[in-house]
Amino acid sequence: MAEAIERDRRNPRYLSDIDLPDSIHATADLEEALRDRELVICAIPSHGLRDVMTQAGKLMDPGAILVSTVKGIEVETGMLMHQVLEDVLDPVFHPRITVLSGPSFAREVAEHKPTAITLACREEAYAISVQASLSAPWFRCYTHDDVIGVEVGGALKNVVAIAVGMCDGLGMGLNARAGLMTRGLHEIGRLGEALGANPLTFLGLSGMGDLLLTCTGDLSRNRTVGVQLGQGRSLEEIIGSMNQVAEGVRTTHAVCELALKLGVEMPIAFGVQTVLAGTASPLEAGTQLMARQLKSESE
Repeated sequence: MAEAIERDRRNPRYLSDIDLPDSIHATADLEEALRDRELVICAIPSHGLRDVMTQAGKLMDPGAILVSTVKGIEVETGMLMHQVLEDVLDPVFHPRITVLSGPSFAREVAEHKPTAITLACREEAYAISVQASLSAPWFRCYTHDDVIGVEVGGALKNVVAIAVGMCDGLGMGLNARAGLMTRGLHEIGRLGEALGANPLTFLGLSGMGDLLLTCTGDLSRNRTVGVQLGQGRSLEEIIGSMNQVAEGVRTTHAVCELALKLGVEMPIAFGVQTVLAGTASPLEAGTQLMARQLKSESE
């Protein structure tokens, strides 16, 4: 693939119709990619993060700023992605771990359509440095210091998007979609607060913004999984036909384990899990949600 990108200036597998600038150099050599780099962007599926960054940590410049675009929760440990990075990287890197999240379909970014995202780092000065490097007339970066909140929003919106997709696949209507998204945001905030996030973060780009995009946009892989489940296809069929990762499938199981551990009520996430596990149909899961005990909206 690296050879094809260098030769043809296009990625043969992803967004293959997009011309890549001559300034981009593709390599399959991790050491070559990382040697003497001041800024490293990690954009790999969540299940590969630990292994790849264990190797990368030995090759990165000790002063490098690391930006993670990875969205998910590690199934085996319940760790957020920045926690996985801290687990495998030397402490010298920890203050400079920055996470990028927000409503941003890759195709629209590649086509230079206006996009706004959030960069979060505990030391916000590093997020400001990355902001200056990555911002462009069509790509506006905002900074934040709530790393936990930004990562929780980016991971859990994929779970809600599967639920909304199932709702749309069943033809349940726009009222149901709006209700699921709103209560889904409530669940995201509830788990985020239990993990130490600022609740206001979930009203921003990495919370409500990303949730709106992922639940309603046809380019959303997670919504697509949900739609096809709602239409009666099996999870195995759907995953087998995709050439990209729908992070929400893995994240759902990790979220439910974390919610049980923390004692956080997340009925939408657990409903999605029953469908993914094959113990309930999308219609049954939706019916169970609507039949739950009545309560205050603040609960």
